[in-house]
This record gives sequence, C-alpha cells and structure tokens, in this order.
Amino acid sequence: METRRPNIGTETKATAHNGEIKAAMGDFLNAFEHFKSANDERLAELEEKNSEDVLLREKVDRIDAALTDQKASIDRLALAAARPGLNSSLGSGFGSGPHSGPESGTGLVSEHKAAFQRYMRAGEANAVLERESKSLNFGTPSEGGYVTPEETEAIINAAIRDASPFRQIASVRSVGANIYKKPVSLGGTVANWVGETATRPETTTPSLASLDFQTAELYAMPAASQTMLDDAVVNVEQWLADEVQAEFAAQETTAFINGNGTNKPTGLLNYTKTQEASRGASEIGYIATGADGDFAASDPSDILLDLIYTPKQAYRANGRFLMNRATVSNVRKFKDADGNYLWQPSTEAGAPSTLMGYAVSEAEDMPGITSGSYSIAFGDFRRGYLIVDRQGLRVLRDPYSAKPYVLFYTTKRVGGGVQDFDAIKLLKFSAS
Repeated sequence: METRRPNIGTETKATAHNGEIKAAMGDFLNAFEHFKSANDERLAELEEKNSEDVLLREKVDRIDAALTDQKASIDRLALAAARPGLNSSLGSGFGSGPHSGPESGTGLVSEHKAAFQRYMRAGEANAVLERESKSLNFGTPSEGGYVTPEETEAIINAAIRDASPFRQIASVRSVGANIYKKPVSLGGTVANWVGETATRPETTTPSLASLDFQTAELYAMPAASQTMLDDAVVNVEQWLADEVQAEFAAQETTAFINGNGTNKPTGLLNYTKTQEASRGASEIGYIATGADGDFAASDPSDILLDLIYTPKQAYRANGRFLMNRATVSNVRKFKDADGNYLWQPSTEAGAPSTLMGYAVSEAEDMPGITSGSYSIAFGDFRRGYLIVDRQGLRVLRDPYSAKPYVLFYTTKRVGGGVQDFDAIKLLKFSAS
C-alpha cells in the first residue's frame, strides 16, 4: 500500500499566506480607525467654520485611497491562499507522476487528459483526435481547437470566477448548445385555494414567453516558451488557467455590466432604464438622488435606504450593492444619525465590506458618479442576472505565428443577461 507524504511545500505556502493576510488585515482595520478619526475632524471643522480645511480633506483622501488599496491587496492574498493547485489526482504534467500516462486512467476522461497534456507540451494531436472521436462530449476540432479535459476546464473556470466580481454574485448555468432559452411566466393563475370537498374550478392558462441567452466567443492567446513546456516540473494546465483568468474575467465583467448584446452578453446597464414607479416588465427600474451628478446636499445617505427598499422583500434578503471603487470612497464617509459610519470594513479576509448591513461588491466597469450616471446597483444579483457558459473550452496550439514562442489560442463561449427585472434596481445621479 502506497503511503502518501504530506506536501510540506503546500503547507509552508499556506502558512506564509495566512501570516501575510493576518498582518494585512491588521493594517487595514487600523487604517479605517485613522480614516474615521480624520474624517470626524474634517466634519467638525466644516460644522464649526462652515468651510472645509483643504489639508484635512487631503489627509482623508490619502487614507481613503490607502484603505482601497489595502482591501484590494487583502482580496488578492485571500484568493491566492484559497486557490487550489492541481493535485496528483489531476495529474502533475506530462511525463511525471503516477497519473501522467493513459495507462493510469480508468476511463476516457483520464485518457483524454493524458493525450491533451502531450498536445500542450509537444503538439502531439493524434491522440487527442482519437479520444475526441470516441465521445461527442469532447467536441470537434473544426469548432476552433481541441476541447480541454473536464478537469482542466473546471480549474480554468474556477480561476475565472475567483477573478470576476460579477461571476461571484450572479447565477451561472452550463449548457451544451450555443443558445439557452428560459421560459418565463407573463401572468395567468396557475394555483388557487379550495376547500377539502369543494369543486376544483379550472385555473386560467399561464402566458409564457422565452428569454433567449445567446453565447458568444471569448478568446485569449497566452504565449509560452518551448523550454517551459519541456520542463516536467511546470504544471501546464495551471499555467494556462493563470494566464487566461485575468483576460477572460476583465472582458466578461465589462460585458456583463455594459455589453450591447452583439457578439457579447447583454450588460446590466444596457437595458432600458425607467423610473421604478412607471417601469415596464422588461425594463430596469431606478430611483434618482435628487441632485444632478451627486448625492443630495441634505441627508445624502437617505437615498441609499430608499434604494434598499425599492426591490420587494423577497429580493432584499440576499441583496447587495454593486459600485466601483471611486463610488465606494464617496459612501465610505456617510454616517447615520447616531454618528456611526454606514460603511464597515470586513473583518475576515476575502469577505466583502458592508454598507448599511449589506455586502458591497466592487466592479470597476460600473460608472463613476457623473451627471445622469447609474453608478450604484442594489438587489439580488443571483436571481436577477444569468451567465450562460457553453460547455467545452478549446485550445489550439500555434508554434508558428510568434516563434520562438508557442501560442495557445484559448476560446470559450459565454452569454448573459437579466433574467428577473424585479430583482435589481439602480441609483441614478440626477434630479429626476
């Protein structure tokens, strides 16, 4: 019986990460105390002299910027500590480890994984073609490359999710076709109350419609040297995941928020936006701050409470805010009637900060506060927005276009759009 030795390197790495995170969290919470002290001093000066001290304002802004940077650093450390590497059960790379060859696998997926590793490192495509010909699940090379093994696709998708703020809060569905059709009810009674012995009158037939989510192709083209690929120690699958995650996550987030639906998902802010009181069934509702390009001068935080109560109660239970870091800096200064700050830092690495008790997600593709901007969204994004992933991530090895480097043309198909217009509401920075 084989005895597994503990992975000392992994344990040491985790301990180092935990130490860094603990120190960074301490600095972050300490900085927030300095921020509150400086901002309280600024507000007292403003109230006493009816004018703002420029030096105090600059001090507050410096601490605020440091808070934002420290929070981003903590999130990166938490992500690095939580991200699993490829363990031996997934294979450590071509030519090494007990699972490196097809003989160690017990099924088509294991053989496909071993064949794909040989293709990545040495360009041997015959084995991949043979594996794909045995199962429709692996797709065909005519669709833009060779489909990665399920294990590799799962690792890449997990890395993209960790790097994408929008994927972390929306619903995600994997489909086997290029389009996903979701039926929705437009009304009609499908249930009724009745007595135990009373007759059961026929209910009206519900009116149904279909929301269509078309997937579009997203690609990245990381480059590697052949020397790196020949190195058996290098985990080529983890390398590919690390290379494409940032590019895919950035492009996806932009599309999920602002995409126009042409060869990309339809973004949250691309739908028709109407005042909540007169909103149609397929429109995003908003409320206005009452001031053009700003919060109201008097009691500016009141509108945030109004925004929280704009969705129905069922959506508030899992509600959260979505805004960019500049907008976070604005609301970080707000206090309630008792002098408590409405924005509170997270006390756990990787956990979101809160605003009025609700989590805050930061996405830089949300617009900054300007005239007529929709800079803050609130609601249940998991019920409100659907991301559709077409199964099958493809890789095409290209050793010719950028010699001496090898390019890996990596593609995936992604769609997305609003699936419940009641779930998400917007704050418009305008008079009406």
